[in-house]
Amino acid sequence: MKLGAHMSIAGGFAEALSRVHAIGGTSVQMFSGSPRGWSKPQASKEQAEEFQKRAKAFGMLSSYFHASYLINLADDGYIGTQSVSTLIAELTAASVLGVKGSIIHLGSFKDAEKVKSSKLKVPSLFESKKESMPAYVKHPKYELLIKNIKDILEKTPENTFFIIENAGTRKIGRTLEEIASIVSNVNSQRLKVCLDTCHLHAAGYDLRSPKKLQEFLEEFDRAVGLSRLEVFHLNDSRDAFGSLADRHQNIGEGAVGKEVFKGILNHPKLKHLSFIIETPGFDDRGPDKKNLDILKSMIK
Repeated sequence: MKLGAHMSIAGGFAEALSRVHAIGGTSVQMFSGSPRGWSKPQASKEQAEEFQKRAKAFGMLSSYFHASYLINLADDGYIGTQSVSTLIAELTAASVLGVKGSIIHLGSFKDAEKVKSSKLKVPSLFESKKESMPAYVKHPKYELLIKNIKDILEKTPENTFFIIENAGTRKIGRTLEEIASIVSNVNSQRLKVCLDTCHLHAAGYDLRSPKKLQEFLEEFDRAVGLSRLEVFHLNDSRDAFGSLADRHQNIGEGAVGKEVFKGILNHPKLKHLSFIIETPGFDDRGPDKKNLDILKSMIK
């Protein structure tokens, strides 16, 4: 199973592989540079050779970048420009290394201003409902968001994925409807999705029984498509269900509940995915072996 953790790249990209291997992981997530800066990563041939050598030696099954926290693809100023160029550099480096792609928080709309119409289509998901077009599709920056994603895909290698991570706060991608609209309008097979259990919990998606998990997956399949699902972030939460607060906790020590993790890890339609922890660690030093071992003990 592709079960791993977010690891530091201190000392080089390949060091993240050594660190996750040391705690028993077979999948890794890492920043390509400072998560709070506009670094434009590059990967040399030598770095790629070392990365791939260690990946093979350690039996690594998947690897991903996690984009900078500064990214906002709905910004029409400096931040938006830097977001696009940073992600182009990151996906280019991913291709060189053999990293599958980048997991990305899309950003946020800075105001509540809306327009009456949009040139962009709304998925059929909404046509069968009595509700009106979602407000975010009417937002003037929505078309900019779609344009920026398309530009990034156009200027980056075909063998990399642009992976949207769902939001647990009032940011873009909190609901399945939002993600469905973005996927529909970008219309690229390179667009994938990462679901975070802490964020789903915060956003009010209940996965706490086999029945509820199955209902959620069916809803996701109708809205987005299970073929788009690439990664699960397995994180517990320090906050209450539906709180719209994103604070991760160690597995079994938070409000998500172990049954959620058991259900996800053992669901036949999810077992092929990559599972990554971003937990604080039982020693508060980041994702650790104890968290991974707890998850491993749940696998049937």
